[in-house]
Amino acid sequence: MQELLVNTSNDGTKILLVENGILIEKYEEKPDKEKIEGNIYLGIVENVLPGMQSAFVNIGQEKNTFIHIRDIIPKVSDETGNKNEKFSKYNIKDYLKQGMPILVQVRKDSTSIKGARISTHLSLPGRFVVLMPSQNFITISQKIDKEEERERLKNIVKKNLPDGYGAIVRTSAVGKSEEEIAKDLAKIVNQYKEIERQYNKEKENKNIQPKLIYKSESILERMLTDLIDRGLNRICVDDEKVYVEIFNRLKVENKKIELIARKDILNMYDLEKQLEQLKNRKIWLKCGGFITIDKTEALTAIDVNSGKYTGKQDLEHTTFTVNKEATIEIAKQLRLRDIGGIIIIDYIDMQEKENEEKTIELLKENLKKDRSKTQIVGFSKLNLLEMTRKHMWSSD
Repeated sequence: MQELLVNTSNDGTKILLVENGILIEKYEEKPDKEKIEGNIYLGIVENVLPGMQSAFVNIGQEKNTFIHIRDIIPKVSDETGNKNEKFSKYNIKDYLKQGMPILVQVRKDSTSIKGARISTHLSLPGRFVVLMPSQNFITISQKIDKEEERERLKNIVKKNLPDGYGAIVRTSAVGKSEEEIAKDLAKIVNQYKEIERQYNKEKENKNIQPKLIYKSESILERMLTDLIDRGLNRICVDDEKVYVEIFNRLKVENKKIELIARKDILNMYDLEKQLEQLKNRKIWLKCGGFITIDKTEALTAIDVNSGKYTGKQDLEHTTFTVNKEATIEIAKQLRLRDIGGIIIIDYIDMQEKENEEKTIELLKENLKKDRSKTQIVGFSKLNLLEMTRKHMWSSD
């Protein structure tokens, strides 16, 4: 049974996704920390830096935002985007001039050190499809693995997508009718046209200023968008205003999901204890081994240790046993802690190549449960497993 629990207090809002009493995702919104990731702005170019192929853009926030040439030039591939492009063949001065207006979307919130990261590659999420204006690709979620369904969905979107737009078909589209998907597409296309209209109107002002054009969904709204078509059974809330908002949303979407109000949400399923455990750097495994998780500015390092486990067979079997259990726990913790960016996993060294391959396959299998996009690069020459994960909600 999958439940969404929403706890509201003076400190903010906790949004918890629970499966059969076990916490699997946790997010927080705090009143003193405004999140702008996903927002679309009319920005004004402040400085162009040819040597860095980048620019600083004023969107009306305390710090100017940063944009790189890769987030300006059109995407060349539906799989790798612009990752493999040679940026030296482009000149950012051909695209941006100081003082010019630019329509941008925040990709990553600012931190205490850096301003927000922005892009001209906009994306607008719907229930079944993510719209990408000015792109030419239709991409199917990697988590949809049946080729027949992938082809069906691609044909539906291709048929109903106006020229000049790209799209990502979400996992929630599986099994949905053409009518449902077409309706969702039309809604977000109209949404983008309104954004475009507002942007063009603001550009005509003589005293043009940075301005918020589109505010992205809150994490609760985003969770509802993602989950109401993916087996959510019940929603529990402890705030009357939130209850009414969700009730109206379910009514509009015509979704029959149980919605209840109760005051003791954090007492359910021993959630206080489960939340407290998320603060631990060290996580013990059932076999007696453990993993440690250390986040830095550049990446997250996860170390696997045998701990108290000594095994009953040879060293390779002992090592592989710990690594297998650690792999399942790591996939769980990445989702639970919403760890994003570059992730390096230092497994206990395995001598047999076959066991390394089995470990990667096990990680892939467990990451299928994760709603976020993940990519496993593989083991490096130093026997470190490299991967990336896109966070669901900025935690900075």
